[in-house]
Amino acid sequence: MSNHDERNYSPWQSYYGPNLGYVQEQYERFLTDPTSVESTVRELFERFGAPPAVSMGAVPTSKPSEQQAASSAAAPGPIDSNMLKKVVAAHQLMLNIRRYGHLAADIDPLGFSPAADTKLLEPETFGLTQADLASIPASLIWDNAPASISNGWEAINRLREIYTRSAAYEFTHIHDENERNWLHKQAESGSFPAPLSARERSALLERLMEVEYFENFLHRTFVGQKRFSIEGVDMLVPVLDEIVRAVAHDGANHILMGMAHRGRLNVLTHVLGKPYEKIFSEFHHAPNKELIPSEGSMGLNYGWTGDVKYHLGADRAIKEGETIRANLTLANNPSHLEFVNPVVEGFTRAAQEDRSKPGMPKQDPSKAVTICVHGDAAFIGEGIVAETLNFNKLQGYHNGGTLHIIANNRLGFTTNSIDSRSTHYASDLAKGFDIPIVHVNADEPEACLAAVRLACEYRLRYNKGFVIDLIGYRRFGHNEMDDPEVTQPLMYTKVRNHPTVSVLYADQLKGEKAITEDQIEELRQRTNGKLQAAYDAMKAKEGQPQIRGEQRKSVIPTGEEARTAVPLETLREINLELLNRPEGFTEYTKLQRILQRRASALNDGEKIDWAHAEALAFATILADGTPIRLSGQDSERGTFAHRHIMLNDNANAAKFSPLHMLPQAKASFAVHNSPLSETAVLGFEYGYNVFAPETFVIWEAQYGDFANVAQVIFDQFISAGRAKWSQKSGITILLPHGYEGQGPEHSSARLERFLQLSADNNWTVANLTTSAQYFHLLRKQASLLGTEQVRPLVLMAPKSLIRNPRVASHGVDLSEGSFKPVLPQFSLTEPKDQKDKVKRLLLCTGKVAVDIEEALASSNAEDFDWLRVARVEQLYPFAHAEIERIVKQFDKLEEIVWVQEEPQNMGSWSFMEPRLRALAPKKAAVRYVGRPDRSSTASGHQEVHAAEQKWILSTALNGKPVESLIRG
Repeated sequence: MSNHDERNYSPWQSYYGPNLGYVQEQYERFLTDPTSVESTVRELFERFGAPPAVSMGAVPTSKPSEQQAASSAAAPGPIDSNMLKKVVAAHQLMLNIRRYGHLAADIDPLGFSPAADTKLLEPETFGLTQADLASIPASLIWDNAPASISNGWEAINRLREIYTRSAAYEFTHIHDENERNWLHKQAESGSFPAPLSARERSALLERLMEVEYFENFLHRTFVGQKRFSIEGVDMLVPVLDEIVRAVAHDGANHILMGMAHRGRLNVLTHVLGKPYEKIFSEFHHAPNKELIPSEGSMGLNYGWTGDVKYHLGADRAIKEGETIRANLTLANNPSHLEFVNPVVEGFTRAAQEDRSKPGMPKQDPSKAVTICVHGDAAFIGEGIVAETLNFNKLQGYHNGGTLHIIANNRLGFTTNSIDSRSTHYASDLAKGFDIPIVHVNADEPEACLAAVRLACEYRLRYNKGFVIDLIGYRRFGHNEMDDPEVTQPLMYTKVRNHPTVSVLYADQLKGEKAITEDQIEELRQRTNGKLQAAYDAMKAKEGQPQIRGEQRKSVIPTGEEARTAVPLETLREINLELLNRPEGFTEYTKLQRILQRRASALNDGEKIDWAHAEALAFATILADGTPIRLSGQDSERGTFAHRHIMLNDNANAAKFSPLHMLPQAKASFAVHNSPLSETAVLGFEYGYNVFAPETFVIWEAQYGDFANVAQVIFDQFISAGRAKWSQKSGITILLPHGYEGQGPEHSSARLERFLQLSADNNWTVANLTTSAQYFHLLRKQASLLGTEQVRPLVLMAPKSLIRNPRVASHGVDLSEGSFKPVLPQFSLTEPKDQKDKVKRLLLCTGKVAVDIEEALASSNAEDFDWLRVARVEQLYPFAHAEIERIVKQFDKLEEIVWVQEEPQNMGSWSFMEPRLRALAPKKAAVRYVGRPDRSSTASGHQEVHAAEQKWILSTALNGKPVESLIRG
């Protein structure tokens, strides 16, 4: 049938009797609601109009409409009355091929997977024969059918070819119809992406040889050394090359990559441009150690200051002539596999945002792109992946689409896929986040690059992520010293006899007469020659003094104290601006009354509470030109309904922050309520701060103990990143902490864990007791950003103390002074005869210090001249000089007592005890008052908590010597 005949053909003439009545009924439904009828029937109505004797739902007349008459005149004759059902069935078959074609696709290089059930792809399942399909115009089945496809049989065969070859598409889960149709159109187009040119094919073959021969050279030259080779998914390097080329061409200034150790050395040298000679030197001068765990991550290798070779990152400027087109960064990553994902997401968001102007930062997703390379077992197995994928559309975290590559070798160390996931594919997790997926055979180089071009075009068009499931194998064991045949004997029988991808592609090009054997041999010789020349150059320098990896000083020098006080008049001006509202803004009446109390808080005799001090600190930091980003699960309002830094219009729910209208502000302010995630969000904020070190980044836990969930980020990145990778961060962590009888999960932020990680001046750990201290410490932290002195700040934030009047400070405390690591609750200049009466010095931190103050105030009739109290506000770095100065005030001191509300095996005691003993006078005992050792952080019974707290205070304030639980 010609295209002209097909356009004028109408199927309605073949319907009569009950069948015609059914079609008429469907058309009436179509007129009322087009979506209420089957899509294929809807297409028939849209294409051919009303069936006979039906016109806009009216009673049929004996006289046909002009349209029907025209259709009748054009109709070639009646067709089988079952044609409509066959068209519907054929259309369903087409949809099934789109949806399930991947099950029959050639995406397994080893042919190791069991054959899938593909009945849903067969015409017979739908009662269709070849003749049936051949009698249906192609356009009724396939809307993207090319002109060369004339009927349904040809259409179905062509679609099966498209969807079952070496690239398998999963797009039908995409919710947006426009996106889904675009994706199918590109997959089904014969012209997208354009085939590789002869030059591109030759370059691709050479790149595959470079990848393979680099691994071979390391394997035979540095026998027994681990490298976690790329072999089996060699195409990862050309895939990354193509992404870098495409996104740089589309205008990205920054390309931020995260990946685990598999193939990392190959990516470092070929994608990041690290010279062969340097790689060889690091192997040559590294001790050949038999280390466990498998990563061999104990000790240092020369040339690297704090981590093994395959954990470290690199940077590269991608140039075109003398112009830098883009900066490529591979993030440092520990062996905790996928935990780098949120970090590089944070890098990218920071690179996309302009923070130089007041208000919310301005984001341009085209400025930076994230690439995450995943392992197949880790992608589905590590919960951090799901947390990070959830950033896809979130206002505070989206980045215009991450390009995900699963380097799928179908093994997790020694674990088979059947034991490591419950899903059909490793990539199935991404379906829940509306992300398109292409599975591609890693032994089909051109199909891999076609998948990349589709992914990059999709991201550019829709600003959304994409997953490329690069399915290959692993040529050796988990590392090159491991024997995989112990656990995968059948798989490795196949692997041993399976040619490498460079051999397969060379044979393909040779068979297509696109290259000759001589040209292939020339490429081999050139590639091996470069490797040998680099090795020879490295060996030639062996007699010269080795420039070994510099052991950089991990202790951060202390700079001059920044001025954190702000003149009172400036504070008053800013304070009034914070109370301004946009015209027409309807403020919640109750909240308005609360916030308006702040208007007079800087007057003589008035006080500034915790949240007010924070708002003033933020405002003055912005006035200094430092941008701020604050995030947490309830950070806009504050977990304890105290902050209200983002207000909601009570009439229309529009959001507004006073810090966005602040005239004094010289930089942006962002606050985001985060998803219910700790690990990914904290990793994101850490990455944001590392990439944008001038930005004051704050992460707030809803309750301090929720930080437990993010322990890997604390252990591997925040506490150790500087020592391992020279990676500086000034991130601030707010962890609500304090014993108020709320039970085990809402009392302790596990202060002891942060103190246990404290060394080399790696961060500041503080537990404050006044709003002025908080004000000064925030401003001090902001002043250190971008300097050599910067380090993270871990703050045990208050809960009940937020509204405790004893914590509130006078305005003059903000306009004068600075942050004090220790606050003595007495005068250091008191008379000598008063000091000689002192027998006991109580040292404490945080809420219990305020409890002691209240207890002393309520016992003012008693004589406490034998007692002095000092609050240790900064726990780490340990304030040795300040505490020693206090201790030396009292010549007759008999006891230094550490008082805490946490159990003895938690809190600060284990950290403080040896340090206090080191500075205590010989005649003074160092003792402990607090709860005994416990397995749980706190009692879940209010009456038990109250009794324990009362005992702690009475014991600390009793004039009799403390019976220490630990002998002094």
